Amino acid sequence: MKTTFDVERIRSHFPILNQKVRDHQLVYFDNGATSQHPLAVTDAVSDYYNRYNSNVHRGVHHLSQVATQAMEDTRRRVARFINATHPHEVIFTRGTTEAINLVAFSFGQTFLKPGDEIILTALEHHSNIVPWQMACQRTGAILKVIPVNPAGEIDPGDVLKLIGPRTRLVTLAHVSNALGTINPVKEITRMAHQHNIPVLVDGAQAVPHLRVDMQEIGCDFYAFSGHKMYAPMGIGVLYGREEWLNRLEPWQGGGEMIETVTFEKTTYNQLPYKFEAGTPDVAGIIGMGAAIAYLADIGFDEAIRYEEQLLHYATQTIGSIEGVTLVGTAREKTGVLSFLIDNVHPYDAGTIIDHFGIAVRTGHHCAQPLMDHLKIPGTIRASFSFYNTMEEVDRLVEAIMKVKEMFG
Repeated sequence: MKTTFDVERIRSHFPILNQKVRDHQLVYFDNGATSQHPLAVTDAVSDYYNRYNSNVHRGVHHLSQVATQAMEDTRRRVARFINATHPHEVIFTRGTTEAINLVAFSFGQTFLKPGDEIILTALEHHSNIVPWQMACQRTGAILKVIPVNPAGEIDPGDVLKLIGPRTRLVTLAHVSNALGTINPVKEITRMAHQHNIPVLVDGAQAVPHLRVDMQEIGCDFYAFSGHKMYAPMGIGVLYGREEWLNRLEPWQGGGEMIETVTFEKTTYNQLPYKFEAGTPDVAGIIGMGAAIAYLADIGFDEAIRYEEQLLHYATQTIGSIEGVTLVGTAREKTGVLSFLIDNVHPYDAGTIIDHFGIAVRTGHHCAQPLMDHLKIPGTIRASFSFYNTMEEVDRLVEAIMKVKEMFG
């Protein structure tokens, strides 16, 4: 079904797209790594630095109060955007990686013992593998892995097979960054909760492309990054259900996260500040608020439908090229098309594609265990945004044909 989404109007909001790379009009298909930023976001960040740059929460002067209000307005806006129950369930972090590390450290320190088990999937980004490995090294817990089928899908039934009396947490990506697979996070959360097991979801690749609803998913923790959803780099969110955040100890100490400090004892601040030690990235937080407002202004649901059409078109056109193998053909996908060209190494193909002004990502995409399972060195990944066009996909097709020609 065609949408009425005005992509040309949208593109005018992103000045970076209006440039040439290697004498070709830029085509930016690396949105899975980081999205570009609309003027609404860069203007908001500039406005903060130019008009009310100040530290937050502890100042009684005017600039501090304005900055604090803007930051806390964003917290409330994020809570509405993901349908959290309370704004204080929104913890600002540096990104998805820090958010997952926070839970892995604090949860592990409190709840993991030797022989306990953490369940994750074979689709995970390193950011949802390594922190749990580190937690296991500290505590003696072990990892158990949900397998993936050749299409890049997991079977929720395999979760039930792995859950046992020592299972302490299930963690998984909402959307695979390497393959674009949308995992059944709601169903898996329900299964885990039947056994009183909490669930953490890595939402880095989901939030830019899907409506995410904490009440509908029901998970206990949800992590995502600003820089993949049109907000600045270096800012992210950990959503945590209030009852779980209250049970966890802080993972960093310093200013803001305290209530009282003496040399004998420290008492901790209330949520969310208990987990926000030190000076926050106020500009990044304000930029995230502007990004969420921008998505609402352009019609986020319409943008999602347009992206679905774009991915379908790319899948059909690129997948029909002789010698091209699509990697990851899940029935439920978003945002990402990974592929290989004949026997050409992804790095070599990506280098040639770049000469046509087209930005794609090549390699293992921080998912080495998945690539090892698929027995490939990596893929070429085109990851899409609502500011991309069908014509840009056609340009990628032309570049792929050139790769095939050059490598015979």
